[in-house]
Amino acid sequence: MKMAVLLSGSGRTLDNFHEKINNNTLHCSIEVVVSNVGDALGLTKAENYGYPAFHARTNEEINSILSNYDIDLICLAGFLKLYTPPPHLARAVLNIHPALIPSFCGEGYYGMRVHRAVKERGVKVSGCTVHFANEVYDEGPIVVQKCVPLADEDTPDDIAAKVFAVECEAFPEAINRVAAKGVEYFWP
Repeated sequence: MKMAVLLSGSGRTLDNFHEKINNNTLHCSIEVVVSNVGDALGLTKAENYGYPAFHARTNEEINSILSNYDIDLICLAGFLKLYTPPPHLARAVLNIHPALIPSFCGEGYYGMRVHRAVKERGVKVSGCTVHFANEVYDEGPIVVQKCVPLADEDTPDDIAAKVFAVECEAFPEAINRVAAKGVEYFWP
């Protein structure tokens, strides 16, 4: 699959994609990287990897950039904004959420906010969910979920590290699954 990667931060997920593509365990190509944050480290990493990299503030600007590329799938890799894709890609936007949906999800639940909420609630497992995005936060069809056990003494930072470790496996697995089955397979 030909992917666009949208990000807002450090590009750790982009690093993971790049590594997995290079070791032939992620079966796709990254055509373009776009960030809504102008000084995002992920943009610098994208340029260093040789991917076209752009800053765009609005959905319209992002979609204008994407229109210049042949894209099958848009991956939200730490993209902290509700994204509205162009109509022909409306069902082809994958997101990763740092919890097991339907828990700890929805508007306002992202990044460390999720891990602090998980710690406060005292749950014994957390994990990540790769799902298709739609117009409502964290409600699209689920493609892959991975769990991690939590210890009582885990801090939110510990939880974040455990979850990110499984994210590095789950997101590529989900992309490969979508490539094998097709986007429409996952939509009711």
